[in-house]
Amino acid sequence: VQLQASGGGLVQPGGSLRLSCAARGLNFGLNTIHWYRQARGNQRDLVATISSRHDTNYADFVKGRFTISRDNVKRTVFLQMNSLEPEDTAVYYCHVVLRGVAFWGQGTLVTVSS
Repeated sequence: VQLQASGGGLVQPGGSLRLSCAARGLNFGLNTIHWYRQARGNQRDLVATISSRHDTNYADFVKGRFTISRDNVKRTVFLQMNSLEPEDTAVYYCHVVLRGVAFWGQGTLVTVSS
């Protein structure tokens, strides 16, 4: 299983970014995919989840600002991030659990700063 996250970068407060997570080596359409983030010195926190049926859940700190979606043909999960705040600065990871085994992408750094 390979998860390739991309789309991070430097953005000003109030700006937007769209992260992508391309997956290989799994039956993509059948799996729930998660985005996590980890700021320096902090634990890794769950940001958003999308199920195989496209049901979504969000952490309270991103509700109304972030949107998770998936394209099963492209085998990719997206995280649209709007109204970004300095507190959103972190490395963002995509994550999937298959038969009890956890797989993580390599992470993509998002920096929100003026």
